[in-house]
Amino acid sequence: MAPIVLASASPRRSELLQQIGLVFTVQPADIDETPESGESAEHYVERLAREKALAVSAKEPGTLVLGSDTSVVLNGTILGKPAGKDEAITMLRALSGATHQVMTAVAIASGEHCESLLVTTEVRFRALADDEIEAYVASGEPMDKAGSYGIQGLGGIFVSELRGSYSAVVGLPLQETAALLADAGYPVWVNWPSSMEN
Repeated sequence: MAPIVLASASPRRSELLQQIGLVFTVQPADIDETPESGESAEHYVERLAREKALAVSAKEPGTLVLGSDTSVVLNGTILGKPAGKDEAITMLRALSGATHQVMTAVAIASGEHCESLLVTTEVRFRALADDEIEAYVASGEPMDKAGSYGIQGLGGIFVSELRGSYSAVVGLPLQETAALLADAGYPVWVNWPSSMEN
């Protein structure tokens, strides 16, 4: 089977792939992540996942390249990674007591062929106090995360309800990733260890 390449520097995506038993190398994609004029959040997220996968696939022939992108969307507005402490505080105040969408796309490219899926998860935050927002931002955790929070870290205490894929909110929808890999001829379970004796 073709070697797997993850076109992302995200440690969270690497951890999720390791969780399902994948063996892979990491080759982050260098693409322009600027939204196009009038582009919907759904189109933006899926386009970036595909562009990342295809960019690395062009440099790594004979591999299966996995690209992914995640955006936090509040009332139709994409909340990216905060530019600084003040923007992180502003984002978290906006998310406080509100329901937002986490859109994560995953794409698998082989040569110039690319298949992708988009997963949208509804996440609701409880009301957040200003002092806990400031303590969270001071921890540094929000600074490299879309929407200024990480559900798998300290920010998990803000989430009062989740409808959809937890792993997609972390950064990679595992069920859909495994399905795309299986369709590409790489069922993830072939690498699972066996503790049963012959």
